[in-house]
Amino acid sequence: MPVGFGHHTTMNIRIFLWSLTAALAGFLFGFDTVVISGAEKTIQSLWGLSPGVHGFAMASALYGTVAGSLLGSWPADRFGRKATLLWIGQLYIIGAVGSGLAQNVEVFAAARFIGGLGIGISTVVAPMYIAEIAPSKQRGRLAGMFQFNIVFGILVAFVSNALLAGIGEHAWRWMMGVAAFPSLLYALSCYALPESPRWLLSRKGNRETGMQVLHQIQPEASAPEISAQADEIIAASTEQVSSGHFWTRRLRKPIMLAILIAFFNQLSGINAILYFAPRIFELTGLGAKTALLQSVGIGLTNLVFTFVGLWLIDRLGRRTLLYIGSVGYIASLSLVAWGFFTEHYSIVPACIFAFIAAHAIGQGAVIWVFISEIFPNRHRAEGQSLGSFTHWIFAALLTTFFPKIISSLQPGYVFSFFAGMMCLQLLWVKTKMPETKNVPLEELQKELAIG
Repeated sequence: MPVGFGHHTTMNIRIFLWSLTAALAGFLFGFDTVVISGAEKTIQSLWGLSPGVHGFAMASALYGTVAGSLLGSWPADRFGRKATLLWIGQLYIIGAVGSGLAQNVEVFAAARFIGGLGIGISTVVAPMYIAEIAPSKQRGRLAGMFQFNIVFGILVAFVSNALLAGIGEHAWRWMMGVAAFPSLLYALSCYALPESPRWLLSRKGNRETGMQVLHQIQPEASAPEISAQADEIIAASTEQVSSGHFWTRRLRKPIMLAILIAFFNQLSGINAILYFAPRIFELTGLGAKTALLQSVGIGLTNLVFTFVGLWLIDRLGRRTLLYIGSVGYIASLSLVAWGFFTEHYSIVPACIFAFIAAHAIGQGAVIWVFISEIFPNRHRAEGQSLGSFTHWIFAALLTTFFPKIISSLQPGYVFSFFAGMMCLQLLWVKTKMPETKNVPLEELQKELAIG
């Protein structure tokens, strides 16, 4: 039996709970990323920050994520997926408590940076861990729970900010610090996780424990089946394909796929729109209060359509979802641009909602799953790291320059640029992107690596 893990399509409750635990890192990521939007104006006036320093303080978590995504593969390969997931929880706790108690902008930025490190490492390790324990038939849905949790975290942050906004002058401290509670819960629940069988077999050389975990994943498999599976995982990680270095011609296909999916993810404008949603809505003439409420609407739309994306990802496949998403992006972004050019502002909010829906079904549901599937076992951590790094470096650049760009250019031009980039994405999906649904990881490795 190939390493598809099990004949059965019924979900093993154990795998579901392990995947959910690892995916909770995504909840903290979503919460932490957006919680700043409720505190940014207070912080700027409280410490009298210049626009430059303010931009840097806002982006400090993002620079942490860039560093975390670069570093994440090292502990994941060296100490294991489980240990790394545990450390992420600790970084989140320090980040939340530190930014809630900060007395000046330096301490605040440093605490946000530490929380950002946790986020960056989580985007490397959590989807990869889930991909490594999931049966191939359910891998999309299970690894996609990471994205679902990100979106859920974003929504909870918007709601939490709205609830805490009225509690007095220290409201912003509570907004920033409240994340310490779910972070602690997450760190404690990581103790119950098993180590990834693929890491145990291919990195640690611990066959006995590796087979025990494989047996927990599929209790219905016989001992010889488990043994054969272990052999296949070990063979896949020792054969020609996975020997040697990461930056080789052999891996150029998965490397290009990881870079491009992450590049297009950010050049849709998604992060700029999530971070500055109230500001964009104010440009269309909505009042500040209504604009904040619209942001909660964005969070809800994102959640509902991410759910739809996860429901479809193992049914229709990754490639089909990116097709649907690309068409939705192009239509919604072009209409937003048209609305700003012709001053038909009334259509902008609806089109932004359509844009969020297109993102949630397409890129949002697919990116972390796809990157976690396309690399060989031996190089999965580095590959996931590369995809995460590409994603975060563009997110950081966009967030840093977006306020400047939107105030100096007609918004219509900015949205036209995003729409143009999505036409390129559609072309890339059509010509270059392979379908990975239902294919065991070891088979994908043979298909995508050259040589």
